[in-house]
Amino acid sequence: MTTLTAAEAADLFRREPDRHLDVGGGEVAYRRVGTGPDVLFVHGWPVTSATYRKLLPYLAPHVTCHLVDLPGTGSSRWDASTPLSIENHITSVQRSVDLLELERVAVVGHDSGGMIARHAMAGDPRMSAMGLINTEQPSGLSWRFRSFLAIRGLPGIARSLGWVAGKRRLRRNPLVLGDAFADSSLLDGEFDEFFLQPLHTDRKVQDAAIKLLRSFDVDHVTQLGSLHAKIDVPVRMVWGDQDPFFPLAQAKEMVGTFPDAELTVIEGAGLFSHEERPAEVAEALRPTLTGAT
Repeated sequence: MTTLTAAEAADLFRREPDRHLDVGGGEVAYRRVGTGPDVLFVHGWPVTSATYRKLLPYLAPHVTCHLVDLPGTGSSRWDASTPLSIENHITSVQRSVDLLELERVAVVGHDSGGMIARHAMAGDPRMSAMGLINTEQPSGLSWRFRSFLAIRGLPGIARSLGWVAGKRRLRRNPLVLGDAFADSSLLDGEFDEFFLQPLHTDRKVQDAAIKLLRSFDVDHVTQLGSLHAKIDVPVRMVWGDQDPFFPLAQAKEMVGTFPDAELTVIEGAGLFSHEERPAEVAEALRPTLTGAT
């Protein structure tokens, strides 16, 4: 059994990754911790696999956690010629499973990582279970999500996004990032260290974030309904009830689009429910990921 403190889990992402996986469109940064059944974690935008750091102390004693930074994020390797896009991320997840030789794996995805994971793994016989945390719904995009997409074509948006990320009072505005958490003070501390400061200070990170945002196609969302029919493994959906990006009401509707899915609601949490209430989210996910249900 692997035991891990919160500080040790955070330090995993301050160090170099265990290895890099050449997925054909950049190199995925890979870290592994824990013992037990294999679980692959797929992150969303504009964060990295470090967003799962708070779950690791609760999950590592029970499952082997495979954590990847997709190309254009975190410790991954990419350059100006790398085709950073949602499609490339889907392929990167598929190739990561191949390269890691995971014959039986559960997959957890948060935010657009959940959408990417469904496109990558739907119908794959290697997938044993799926965990989805506050992610896209086939019923469509909320006004809050569409507001993010609306700015992606503006001139100089990459630098503007980086500037805003470094302004603590401004980013807490509900129309900026403040409503991503029920408690907007969580935008500071480790969230700032791992995600906002790199976005604020590194032009390469800024450009990669906007390049990916511009690749977002609503078709990826509308196709989810048909993909869900192919995901015939146990699915545990975990939702912060204060999320304006992916509303809880639509999450409840989404349950019935899977052959076998259940929903756990995390009260008083927003889009990043796993960062606000990690113990509750891990408790909800663990039986599904370990095959106990």
